[in-house]
Amino acid sequence: MEITPELKEKLSLLNEKYAALGEDFNAYLEGLLYADVTTYWDYIQLDTLLSLQKPKTSFPDEVVFIMYHQITELYFKLALREFEALGNIQTPTKAHFIDRVTRINRYFDALVKSFEIMINGMDREEFLKFRMSLLPASGFQSAQYREIEIFSTDFINLVAKDQREQLRDETDLTRLFEHIYWKAGATEVATGKKTLTLIQFEEKYRDQFIALANNCRDKNLWQVYLRLSEADQADENVQQALRQNDINVNINWPLAHYKSAVRYLARQDKDVAATGGTNWQKYLPPRFQKRIFYPTLWTADEQENWGKAWVEESLS
Repeated sequence: MEITPELKEKLSLLNEKYAALGEDFNAYLEGLLYADVTTYWDYIQLDTLLSLQKPKTSFPDEVVFIMYHQITELYFKLALREFEALGNIQTPTKAHFIDRVTRINRYFDALVKSFEIMINGMDREEFLKFRMSLLPASGFQSAQYREIEIFSTDFINLVAKDQREQLRDETDLTRLFEHIYWKAGATEVATGKKTLTLIQFEEKYRDQFIALANNCRDKNLWQVYLRLSEADQADENVQQALRQNDINVNINWPLAHYKSAVRYLARQDKDVAATGGTNWQKYLPPRFQKRIFYPTLWTADEQENWGKAWVEESLS
């Protein structure tokens, strides 16, 4: 093999790199002689990945249910990486802001479009049977989705809408957390008591959520937006990127779940309860929650009719 000038330059740069670390470059070169080459299956941990589906019943479509939720959580992890990276930037540029928020929007676009797998991809009778073995687990317990909400907006916008105004000046996020909107979605309809689903969820994640909320006081996406110049804040592409995030997280995603719930749980005589006892009929439709991350970017009419057009189009 010819030792070309390009190869010599790379060897010199590598030697400088390891010298700066106080390491012997020759030892690392020798290690390359014995190291195995990287394979696709090892790099993505394929065997481990394919072993993570552990159904609790023998119904074939339970595997569809498990895998789609696992895929969802992986997309959420990708989105959270972008939120965290944006939050750590003190002087964001318009181009970088649009690029990274668009990445987040793209992940949610993929999730919403692929939700047909859940809506039409399982046998209804199989689902209604195997779901009973999952009690009290529920998709409601997705901690990463709650983190996405916290990373998106000032925490006050996650407070239940009927308490939002009276708590607007509250600075204690521990107190605000007690009024977060999603708690009402995991209460028993008849008694108003917390479901086991909610009790377990809070026991595991409550402190983690409050700590994240405090960390995101100046690092959530809205606060990053406010660090842009006034001209960049007024830019239509910047505002549209934020509006799309609002639509994806607060309209498209919950209503995709609503459409699935209608497909599998709705009946003419009496709706079937969700596995975690969540009040899906009132919890999922955006028009009930009026949860809006960036209210100043929407007109009063758009806020009043939040999610209405999507419902009419998708459920007609």
